[in-house]
Amino acid sequence: MPHFRTARQAFPQKTSRSRALLTPIRLRAIILVKHPDAATFRARMKIIAVANQKGGVGKTTTSVNLAACLAHLGARILLIDLDPQANATSALGFPPLEGQSVYGPLIGHGTLAEKVIPTRWPHLWLIPGDLELVGAEIEVARADDHLTRLRAAMQPLRDDAPFDFILLDCPPSLGILMTNALAAADELLIPLQCEYFALEGLGKISQVVDQIRDCGANPQLIIGGVLMTMFMRNNLATSVIGEVQTHFGEVIFKTVIPRSVRLAEAPSHGQPILEYEPTGLGTAAYKALATEFLQRHPLPSPAA
Repeated sequence: MPHFRTARQAFPQKTSRSRALLTPIRLRAIILVKHPDAATFRARMKIIAVANQKGGVGKTTTSVNLAACLAHLGARILLIDLDPQANATSALGFPPLEGQSVYGPLIGHGTLAEKVIPTRWPHLWLIPGDLELVGAEIEVARADDHLTRLRAAMQPLRDDAPFDFILLDCPPSLGILMTNALAAADELLIPLQCEYFALEGLGKISQVVDQIRDCGANPQLIIGGVLMTMFMRNNLATSVIGEVQTHFGEVIFKTVIPRSVRLAEAPSHGQPILEYEPTGLGTAAYKALATEFLQRHPLPSPAA
């Protein structure tokens, strides 16, 4: 049984009616209630930052589809869209939602729990992104605790543990939002395109992880997984995967995400690939990734 119950089961997809329903007044009517057995799971919830400072590597595609496939397997998932472009939000079929992002909690206004909205898929919740997050890059940077604002805002969720996993979809940059995500996360999942320049980007993000650890913002942060994306069967892709395996060993996922037109099309329809093409290669790959992910992070049993 999920720790959160919602006053409404789901939102409709992008239509004129859905825009009317998704007003701030209606959003505030969503009631989130802790399950009485929440303490059983308290120490088990994990926060995963999905990040790569290089754009176009399948980061948001991975955030959305891994979240959907984990939810399909029964895991309780909160997806937080930290990108001002709000691509993860639209990929789940939501129109722009002003005032629902993490911007307010980042600057000390309100809580993250107030921003959580249900999706139309069981076990999957969302905190949308919006353009206000651009302001966070400026306003949060002025604060003395600029690296740990998101970590502090997420502490009540850590304490209550209403989800099994929280996935943070980071913007493709090394700015305040991404560094805050790394400071708040337990693990970093790095989507990596199967090409030469991706190796240079991997080195840079590894340096950022070391800096986040060394400055004390998040000493326990680890690189929990490297996911090879946009794979095409050729010598270059095989060579890149071999190079990553040499440096990261068991951290790299065995699942490889293929280059797929359907994966690229699905966000424009507001659907994860699981729904857009249930029997396609992209769906099979992300289902396999979700299964492998849960092998590394088994779901807890309430009786445990």
